[in-house]
Amino acid sequence: MPNINVVIPGFIETAMNEAAAARGTSIESIVNAALGQYFQTTRHRLYQISTAAALVEGVYEGAVSSRILLAHGNFGLGTFEHLDGEMVILDGNIYQVHGNGSVELRADDFPVPFAVVSYFEEETTFAANEVGSLSELEQACDTHRESDNLFYALRADGVFEQMHTRAMSATAEGTHLVQAAESQPEFRFNNIEGTLVCIWSPGYSRAFSVPGYHFHFISKDRTKGGHVLNSSAQTLRIRIQTLCEFDMRLPGEGSFLKADLTRDTAADLKKAE
Repeated sequence: MPNINVVIPGFIETAMNEAAAARGTSIESIVNAALGQYFQTTRHRLYQISTAAALVEGVYEGAVSSRILLAHGNFGLGTFEHLDGEMVILDGNIYQVHGNGSVELRADDFPVPFAVVSYFEEETTFAANEVGSLSELEQACDTHRESDNLFYALRADGVFEQMHTRAMSATAEGTHLVQAAESQPEFRFNNIEGTLVCIWSPGYSRAFSVPGYHFHFISKDRTKGGHVLNSSAQTLRIRIQTLCEFDMRLPGEGSFLKADLTRDTAADLKKAE
């Protein structure tokens, strides 16, 4: 990535340092976000590391650093090397939901095997009431998506009467996702306040992405979360962003280069999810 040397007023430097410390993120991430918003270059862009098919086939090596990931978005989801937990990216912070249910704020720089992020800026906001299941939530969101051929970022905030999640545990490189998912721990929470982070991908993207709705959850106190299996709530505030630009970064080394990614992995991915 190119480097730019600029002279800035002291008060701006102070503000950036304070913001980075408060959010647990980097100066680089804040500057990229500010410039992207100013020039409107990232408003509709989805940035993805590697492919979902590679994960299904057991390619779990880190491909891009978390520092670079956050330079391309402040909202999204993914996983960690060797499937060591669920990744939730919210407000420019990366949270790792471990297989034992604990949540860790990752402020270090580490390699990421798969993730999708955007600079979240809602275009549509609505309330979803009496949501009895994850399926009902998806149906409520369907009517607010303009097309089945674009990507979307969705954020849902509220108190969840029931939340059912799971979190992958670290597994050996080369273990297919379906096998790794057979022993994933599951968690159930009641009356928990938090946020659903979701990326919706069109059906034609199944070769490289997770088609349909892909929800991860993080509690308001940032102590609970995971990949969402089901949920219910009386009232949720839903915000949606349309994404019509797609930017993918593929690993330039490691097991990805030799992996056989010609197989249709859609059935395996659906089973594992």
